[in-house]
Amino acid sequence: MAIKRCQGTISVVEAAKIRIRNAFHNGLTVYMSFSGGKDSLCLGHLVLEMIQHGEVSAEQLIVQFIDEEAIFPCIENTVKEWRRKFLMVGAKFEWYCMEVRHFNCFNQLENDESFICWDSEKADCWVRQPPSFAIRNHPMLRQRMDTYQDFLDKKCAAGMTLVGVRTAESLQRLQNFARITVRGKDSCGRKKIYPIYDWKNGDVWRYLHENRVNIPDVYLYMWQAGLNKSQLRVSQFFSIDTARSLVKMNEYYPNLLDSIIKREPNAYLAALYWDTEMFGRNGKTRKELEGETVKKDYRAELHKLFSDIERYFPGKHQRKVAKSYRNFYLSAMQIIDDKELKHFYESLMGGDPKLRNLRAIYHHVYSKYNIAAKEECNNG
Repeated sequence: MAIKRCQGTISVVEAAKIRIRNAFHNGLTVYMSFSGGKDSLCLGHLVLEMIQHGEVSAEQLIVQFIDEEAIFPCIENTVKEWRRKFLMVGAKFEWYCMEVRHFNCFNQLENDESFICWDSEKADCWVRQPPSFAIRNHPMLRQRMDTYQDFLDKKCAAGMTLVGVRTAESLQRLQNFARITVRGKDSCGRKKIYPIYDWKNGDVWRYLHENRVNIPDVYLYMWQAGLNKSQLRVSQFFSIDTARSLVKMNEYYPNLLDSIIKREPNAYLAALYWDTEMFGRNGKTRKELEGETVKKDYRAELHKLFSDIERYFPGKHQRKVAKSYRNFYLSAMQIIDDKELKHFYESLMGGDPKLRNLRAIYHHVYSKYNIAAKEECNNG
């Protein structure tokens, strides 16, 4: 059984089941986002068992998988296996292969910030072919414009949505959950339930092991390649925070990497420059690679960038992100120290399409400032 983290004797597994029951007991259609990754496998196994035990109704459930084209073969096979499981108990399973838009950190070099999944204009170099049963379009989708989140917010607006997202994955998720707790809905007004939001990494792996849930092979390959448990995350390959998947891919899926580079030629940059300023890395490897370099005046660099955003940030979304960084910098420039300035500069230059790094910097800066203010007040 997963370790206990709630007050009293309830485990995180029992707490998750209570949340799932509550979602179904509303009488609305229940959508469940499924990706084939470790977190969604935990959520999927919980829901499937509860259906089989008669605790919730399969007739209410619609499982949804957004196929992003560039995915690991083992993820595709895992999702197909779980599709069969849900269909066998009477639930619906929607497998979407549609032209949705992703932010693409590699295409910034070509003044094009997007990766269009299943791009009809590039069908000759798709990473793989869509399954025959996949849904290829939908009336609510604005093709090539909507992200999959935009689409699902419209598609699932009348029901409840179960999402296997956990706060332990990042500080930004924790802050977002705090906002949702206050309002009861996410930023788009969509009614989402996060049954395993309080699970730690150990809870996830323990649950999968104890319930003998098969995991995609890529997790084993990543572990064997030297990634630690917190880095075992599987997602689309072209965001600044998920491009890590490409770094060691040649060690376990060389054919897939060749297909990805054919589809997105700049993807090879992750393998060459992952441990550099390009990707905002600050670890030991980067220091060894760069050696002794001239110390950069990050404050002066930021002033230069912010003085001419149109010049230094050619893409529309790049400029939007840069303006968000500039607004925060102007409001907090007096309390940002040199270490934070470096993180600030490199996050901006590396790309932060969802402003995750900016929110983390904001939290860190003002938490430090508030602590210092309280100490000064107490000492005064």
